[in-house]
Amino acid sequence: MKLPLSYYSNQDVLFLAKDLLGKVLFTEINGNITAGIIVETEAYFGRQDKASHAYGGRRTDRTETLYSHGGISYVYLCYGIHHLFNVVTSVENDPHAVLIRAIEPLIGKEIMESRRNMPASKAAISSGPGSAAKALGIDRTFNQKDLSGAEIWIENQNIQYSSEEIESGPRVGVAYAGEDALLPWRFWVKGNKYVSKYKP
Repeated sequence: MKLPLSYYSNQDVLFLAKDLLGKVLFTEINGNITAGIIVETEAYFGRQDKASHAYGGRRTDRTETLYSHGGISYVYLCYGIHHLFNVVTSVENDPHAVLIRAIEPLIGKEIMESRRNMPASKAAISSGPGSAAKALGIDRTFNQKDLSGAEIWIENQNIQYSSEEIESGPRVGVAYAGEDALLPWRFWVKGNKYVSKYKP
């Protein structure tokens, strides 16, 4: 059920960003397992993508994780407040990534409710990348984790969405990327209440 590392080595990040919809993201922290169905993602196309942290081949202590072989987590702090969880994809030195923007709570809902101080029935519990990460207990300590390990992983539980059930549009918060900000590289499950409310 756990996705093999070979899954993440696919060099088509747009395919993976769509294919990850319906997959289940798990964390285990101090023996507590939480999991959610991935319902919203964004693709980041490495060196050529002006919205990517690796645009132009930029390599810093923070972005070095992106140059790993696919199947590693990339977690960074946004606005000094929100931890954002990304799946590094493709092969070594090809810095593609998929940002997980929203999950639908599935396992360990009471734990998520405690972390977010709200009921799991409320969409805001895991809508948007910062909220999704917090609901799953993901912080900077999850950076550079092997996604086939025992702390954080993704499973295929045969939850599938047809192409008619998936919508796409521009990514969020990347106005600095100029024309690349308009690319329809955000994907979400149509009508799912946990998808972030951003509308272009």
